[in-house]
Amino acid sequence: MTQTPQVPQTSPIEPELSGVRNFRDVGGLPTSDGRRVRHGVLYRSGHLASATREDAAILASLDLHTIFDFRNSADVALEGPDVALPGVRHVNIPLTDPAHGAEFWKMVRDGHVRQLRAALADGQGADRMTATYRSIIRTRTAEHGRVLRALADDSIPALMHCAAGKDRAGLSVAVTLLALGVERDAIEADYLASNAAHRRYRLRRSDPSDPAMSAEVQELLSPLFDARPEYLAEAFRTIEETWGTVDDYVTHGLDIGPEQRERLRERLLDAG
Repeated sequence: MTQTPQVPQTSPIEPELSGVRNFRDVGGLPTSDGRRVRHGVLYRSGHLASATREDAAILASLDLHTIFDFRNSADVALEGPDVALPGVRHVNIPLTDPAHGAEFWKMVRDGHVRQLRAALADGQGADRMTATYRSIIRTRTAEHGRVLRALADDSIPALMHCAAGKDRAGLSVAVTLLALGVERDAIEADYLASNAAHRRYRLRRSDPSDPAMSAEVQELLSPLFDARPEYLAEAFRTIEETWGTVDDYVTHGLDIGPEQRERLRERLLDAG
């Protein structure tokens, strides 16, 4: 595999948020026609439920128009609702069903090594992730189309998040960047930035003792909490297998016409 290029500097100053993981400005990414995503129009992060007062003040200073929250009701029950930001529209668009994997994720939090081995060993964890990426791309076209139409109309600056800001938000950001014409290797590099130690989701295991978070347990769980190139590649492959080209995916899969797509590009890209 060729070495992944470095992500362009996304913002002159990336705010330090103590209670929000994986926050960053997506600005600066290059498109195939020589333009770049504007700074200050599209952000991504993990959930905002643990945002401190200082975090909320920083987020408020971004003049956000809309927060797109891709968590389902089970996520919100576990983590809590997002911190309220006055004047900011909060739009919840679940990209997985509340019951989807509920027992599985309970096992991730509570299960012992034997249970985790049975469910995740021998590539099962990675297989589950690639299946999830395929499913979201194939079945959540209406939701992703809704997000793109909102961005084209009036919803920027926008923040997209899920629980960790890696999978559901990561795919939604990737779909947006594809529609903008961002180079695929730049999309991948931005996606892989979620692996940085200070960005990673903090898994809350019910038993925090050493046996519960042993090296073996961490290895078994790593496919679920890593951003891996093969996961994103599976999403791209699914687009190609289902729609043929990115243009057909955007037009026929997401129901975004040429005028809407051009308006999206005008709003989120620099002038070139």
